[in-house]
Amino acid sequence: MTAGVDTQVLRVGRLLTAPGRHAPSGPSAIHVRDGRVAAIEALPHDATDRSRSLIALPAPVNAHDHGRGLRTLAFGAADGPLETWIAALAREPRVDPYLRAAVAFAGLAEGGICAANHCHNTQNSQALYEEAVGVAKAAYDVGIRVAFAVPFAGANPTVYGNLGALLARLPEDDRAVLLATQRPSRTLADNLALTERIAALQHPWFSVQYGPVGPQWVDHATLEAVARASAETGRRVHMHLFETRQQREWADARYGPGGLIAYLAGIGMLSARLTVAHGVWLTPDECDVLARYNVTVSINTSSNLRLQSGIAPLASMIERGVRFGIGLDGMALDDDDDMLREMRLLRHVQQTQSHATLSIGELFDAACRHGRSTVVSDGGGSIEVGAPADILIVDTTRIFRDRLNDSDEGLLDLLLARLTKADIATLVVAGRTIVERGQCCSVSRSALEQALLNDARRAREIAPLQPADTARLTRLHTALGDFYACGCHRKPD
Repeated sequence: MTAGVDTQVLRVGRLLTAPGRHAPSGPSAIHVRDGRVAAIEALPHDATDRSRSLIALPAPVNAHDHGRGLRTLAFGAADGPLETWIAALAREPRVDPYLRAAVAFAGLAEGGICAANHCHNTQNSQALYEEAVGVAKAAYDVGIRVAFAVPFAGANPTVYGNLGALLARLPEDDRAVLLATQRPSRTLADNLALTERIAALQHPWFSVQYGPVGPQWVDHATLEAVARASAETGRRVHMHLFETRQQREWADARYGPGGLIAYLAGIGMLSARLTVAHGVWLTPDECDVLARYNVTVSINTSSNLRLQSGIAPLASMIERGVRFGIGLDGMALDDDDDMLREMRLLRHVQQTQSHATLSIGELFDAACRHGRSTVVSDGGGSIEVGAPADILIVDTTRIFRDRLNDSDEGLLDLLLARLTKADIATLVVAGRTIVERGQCCSVSRSALEQALLNDARRAREIAPLQPADTARLTRLHTALGDFYACGCHRKPD
């Protein structure tokens, strides 16, 4: 398969080349050739044209996700504080990595998303390469652009800091089980070599990044090695940062206020190649530093609400010039991967927090341009001649049903107030139509989802969660809550 088809023409009633930046155009034909916009032709107004209810706009990008085909709630990881919620992810059945990723990517496509940062959570640490093969094939088959962040971890896998303080809160048998999970599965050298091996899988829809999972989960040697490797290769880095209050408190205890950011700057980690996810607990001074180094932050509003992490200081970021994208984190508010609704949620929440309006141009820049640059550097994010043909076409029949005029006045406000994935008519990525009438047409999402569920149920039959396992996880959940409530994370080893 090559990027796009030879030629195709997309006819729409209105064209938003760069929403909020350029005025809407009237009826248009977008000519696509070899995956790029070849020409844009103005069409005469025709009241009988069936395309008159269609609007074309740049397709948005999911700047941070994990590509789980099974929803966390489906396997029993209920929403709650991140530090205890992570432990519940152990309930996820081990499934075929291709099915896991393909179902996730097809869902993202149906949510209007043309590209995604895939922060990979391995199910079998000894089979990371095989999992990457599955993800690469899923990206190829579905047809969205995927940046695969190879996970680097090994520090504080269960709690930030003093593990002994957690063990003291558990019975002896539980301690032995927990200690068996603490050992890193690969050396730093092995992980760097594995990144190069996975990079050999790259194709137009699959690229590779370094993924040090987060400062609290990665030792200094790894962070420093990744920073050097990124500078030498030009490969991007994707990392969680200050998602929760506990992470902020851990970092302040270990480095002093502002000290973690200074450390990351000192080792060369901060650069235009870096994307950090969440940034909920960044300070204004730290925003200044990130802006100075051209770091991009992925804002993940739904996830931060569901996992009780807080609300990112977006007003501070904008004031200081921090570039930001928008991510779903696999935790859209309604578990529906609806990027159009996520954009609306971000705008409303941030305006409530800051009492300042996030402009439509800033919002679409985040969703279509800045988020995109964290996945692929191709100058995309708008609809113009020569640009990549990543185009979302929405049908306005439902949202315009009570509209009293047909002018462009208030058009974008109405779209932002009402658009959801239910209004998606077509998604074109690299000139290839992968969603038609709201359904993924590059693969059968329903068939893949059924196969994934069958695989998950077989896995549960082979290795069911025993009452003893459930009881142990419940005790761990309680011990984790107590560990953080008592402030043990503020006394790291």
